[in-house]
Amino acid sequence: MDPGRYSLRAGLCLIVLTAFLCSAAPAAARQDYTRTTPAYAAPEVTLVNQHGAKVPLRSLLQSGKPVMFDFIFTTCTTICPFLSASYTNFQRTMGPEANKVHLVSISIDPENDTPKKMKEYLGKFDAREGWDFLTGSRSDIDKVIRAFDTGASNKMSHLPIIIIWSPAGRSWTRISGLISTSELIKEYRKAVAK
Repeated sequence: MDPGRYSLRAGLCLIVLTAFLCSAAPAAARQDYTRTTPAYAAPEVTLVNQHGAKVPLRSLLQSGKPVMFDFIFTTCTTICPFLSASYTNFQRTMGPEANKVHLVSISIDPENDTPKKMKEYLGKFDAREGWDFLTGSRSDIDKVIRAFDTGASNKMSHLPIIIIWSPAGRSWTRISGLISTSELIKEYRKAVAK
């Protein structure tokens, strides 16, 4: 396939997803997500990012930066593109302020999501520095799925979830459901203000 056509197609998909997320309904009129503040304990696992570098999961929580996690896979055609478009729009809308938060996507399909595939996936969404895609062994990914109660026991049963870690308050915020960019920014700011 011609890389230019592939890039154009990915760009058009991103525009459609952005339009849907931003204009499906006014935020004041409809809220399609729930916000909770659970207590999580991140498992002691070492994952691998899109560059092939090892990343101890707990080290992300000790960086001093807020961290936003979502749980996706590269071949997903349902909710994963929406979640990824939310990250793209978050980075663009926040501008330089986006450098203050670490965006993390964790693969729920480690058997297929290699660093190369994850890097290509992030390229389709014009991911900027500060957004990492992590994979690992099936055993380690299962520990993460259980620790964060994602309900993603397999690719067909995963849910749209974003989890925000605030180092200032040493607290977690869980967003369940699809969320617009403006709502995500509002929830992020609320979470890190603690």
